[in-house]
Amino acid sequence: MHKWIMFVLFTAASLLGVYMLTFGLPAKPVDEAATLPEGVSLLKLVASNDFTFDQETYTVKVGDKVKMKLENKSGIHGVHIKDLQVELDNDHPETDLEFDKPGEYLIECSIPCGQGHTTMHAKLVVEAA
Repeated sequence: MHKWIMFVLFTAASLLGVYMLTFGLPAKPVDEAATLPEGVSLLKLVASNDFTFDQETYTVKVGDKVKMKLENKSGIHGVHIKDLQVELDNDHPETDLEFDKPGEYLIECSIPCGQGHTTMHAKLVVEAA
């Protein structure tokens, strides 16, 4: 009797393992910065439904060439940086920028995303080289 129970448990575990290997494993992470041209860095802004970006402050230096990319972790959000004329959303999730002067810029969510939308912001700091 115990042999049959062990056989059934082993078979079920084996089938579950084969299923997980075939369908259930998450995709390997991709290094997006590796595909960028030399001298260009990636600045990823990750927005989520807790009305925050993944960082309160993003920092770059004068002279940096950057591909700025929006990723919506949850919900639908956009990015607006008024003084840099940057607008990112699901249709246009990335832009190329080169920073020529130091300063601080307000990053705001540009798509009404719920009750916390008005407080969803971060800061971009451009430091002198």
